[in-house]
Amino acid sequence: MIRPRLSSLLLLAALSGALSCALSGAATAQDFSKVQVKSEKLNDTTYMLIGAGGNLAVAFGPDAVFVVDDQYAPMTPKLKAAIAALTSEPVKFVLNTHWHGDHTGGNENFGKAGATIVAHENVRKRMSSDQLIAFFSKPVKASPKQALPVVTFGRDVTFHLNGDEIHVFHVPNGHTDGDAIVHFKNGNIMHLGDLFFNKSYPFIDISSGGSVAGVIAAADQALALANEDTKIIPGHGPLAGRADLQAYRDLLRTVAAKLMAHKRDGRTLAEVVAAKPSAEFDALWGKGFITPDAFVTMLWQDINRK
Repeated sequence: MIRPRLSSLLLLAALSGALSCALSGAATAQDFSKVQVKSEKLNDTTYMLIGAGGNLAVAFGPDAVFVVDDQYAPMTPKLKAAIAALTSEPVKFVLNTHWHGDHTGGNENFGKAGATIVAHENVRKRMSSDQLIAFFSKPVKASPKQALPVVTFGRDVTFHLNGDEIHVFHVPNGHTDGDAIVHFKNGNIMHLGDLFFNKSYPFIDISSGGSVAGVIAAADQALALANEDTKIIPGHGPLAGRADLQAYRDLLRTVAAKLMAHKRDGRTLAEVVAAKPSAEFDALWGKGFITPDAFVTMLWQDINRK
């Protein structure tokens, strides 16, 4: 008979190993030549681009082309072509919502082409040194100098471009410790980066300072700014509205509350996973890269860390 503590450790090792292999395999096997970039119109001057990696926002007008996130480096030619179909002007600003490579991989290419890379100060710090995404046991090498943000902010920064006021503000300890929400105030559009996965369970990078409490708090901040007409770009998944973000926040609060109850009862990880605390949400949210068991394990690690 396996002791409960040992059973939990074996479960955690199995999940981490499986996810690490899947992540490495996906990165190695992905054929970017087969990826098509899709553009979704949000208004006359703002589009969402979907390709490989995190979703982009592209805003353009008489002042500048402003892009949020830039996916992987091999996607740059396709992203540039998609942007060129919208405007003949070059990209002037790239805003990174956080440090992960599926959102910052194109930084070096866009930077060399003349774009100014902007991000929270913790994004530059993490990209400047080797990192470990612990949940996947995935080491990440420091980025080259040309890929680093050259403008950083602490609390917030505002861009006054193309007749819009683009307010970018830091939310602490969410998906990572360097997340930013991008709010196009006049356009009534928000880009939440990986603070929001639409229709799939999120990955919260605890080893990079993330926490479920921080993601919930970020969702609450965004909900306070949104109305029924707000268009919300998630880091991954389809374009969303306020109701989608509300559903996401509610599922996180519900599952986190169940895990806190299990913690008070002295349950082990294996017992908690077996109890299926996310079962009511799995049909809609559990089909993505983060499986229900992995989602529960990740949140359990978060609420039990010291």
